Amino acid sequence: MLFRYSARCFLGGLALLLLPAMALAEKKSPPQSWIDPDTGHRVIRVTDEPGSASLYFNINAYTPDGKQMIYTTADRGIGVIDLATFTAKPLVKGPVGGGPGAVVVGHKTPTVYYFKGLKGDAQYASLWSANIQTGEQKKIADLPRRAGIFSINADETLGVGSYIIGDGEDYNGRQAGQVAQQHTPDEPLDKKTKMARRLAARLPMVVFTVDLHTGQIKPVFASTDWIDHLQFSPTDPTLLMYAHQGEWQQVEKLWTIRTDGSQNKHINPRIMKMEGSGHQWWDHNGKNIWYDLHIPLGMISFVASYNVENGDRTWFHYAPEESSIHFTRSVDGTLFAGDGSDAPGAKWLYLFHPELIKDDHSLGEHLIQPGRFRAEKLVNMSKHNYHLEPNVNFTPDGKYVIFRSNMLGPTYVFAVEVHK
Repeated sequence: MLFRYSARCFLGGLALLLLPAMALAEKKSPPQSWIDPDTGHRVIRVTDEPGSASLYFNINAYTPDGKQMIYTTADRGIGVIDLATFTAKPLVKGPVGGGPGAVVVGHKTPTVYYFKGLKGDAQYASLWSANIQTGEQKKIADLPRRAGIFSINADETLGVGSYIIGDGEDYNGRQAGQVAQQHTPDEPLDKKTKMARRLAARLPMVVFTVDLHTGQIKPVFASTDWIDHLQFSPTDPTLLMYAHQGEWQQVEKLWTIRTDGSQNKHINPRIMKMEGSGHQWWDHNGKNIWYDLHIPLGMISFVASYNVENGDRTWFHYAPEESSIHFTRSVDGTLFAGDGSDAPGAKWLYLFHPELIKDDHSLGEHLIQPGRFRAEKLVNMSKHNYHLEPNVNFTPDGKYVIFRSNMLGPTYVFAVEVHK
């Protein structure tokens, strides 16, 4: 009797010990890949680390040979993904950066540029670089107070950034020096209110360049407008695009300027009340600037381009249910993609096949070339919380669209195959 009682106690105790392990085993780990049942396209979870994320849609994340991609890790460091095997490894320990553009890969060498706060004084940051092949890291320059670097030019001789003079509150509630503090890829819940407050503040700010070899800082121009989204041309090392930030219909959005401050040009003058544009990016060949255009807001929408060489314009129309936070174009220019949105029926990742509308001897000069998108759904994003922007972009070989998503709970980096 004693033996049987002891055996029962032992087995019961063993079962209690095994229960947590059994429950853990029953909990499903996130799937590595699957075929989306609604689209037929294969989706791959590229990163294993919860909290990892791909870069902002218009920031270059790829090495010049197109074989590797940079992403941000959960500790706000930098990792590298081999695009042939989709294996990831750490490169720079966090925290680095402080927002979109804080990490960018050069167009000439396999180098990632980033900034990080100085210990003991969060109002200042320094610019660094890391060799993606060797892992070697080096400091380039100390930056002005409240400054960050957001883009690197085509020949990797200059970085461009901006800083706010004084202690005024920046967008997203950032105070002076928060460049080194916590940043997530999520948008603020009260984005519209905070953007309006930042625009109205008219904070004095300076756009500047930093020499990547000497660390010399030079101002390009000063403004009390809210200047943001600084992007160098991927092919012309002296040409810079920037944006006036704020509610789209309330600002003169898109501009280009030379690094010496000359040829400051507004490239998309408004032609209609309540017209708005934004979320711009450079073509890979450096000839066109693309952007999301609404005439007026909430009614008729286009993905539009402006050719910086001759001023030609092309507008591709898309339907309301294909509304996307960001759009992007493949390297070869044959396809576009969109990351969907909270608009009715738009919770999808889209592949867009552009079609130009044939002209029949239209009378006029310098007319816009019209076109339309033929949409194909890539990924069902109904389980994605769009407080996080997916930020789609094509891999250099055009085989995959990269995006970040919280569809499985935590944020991961994903790839979806372009062809079924």
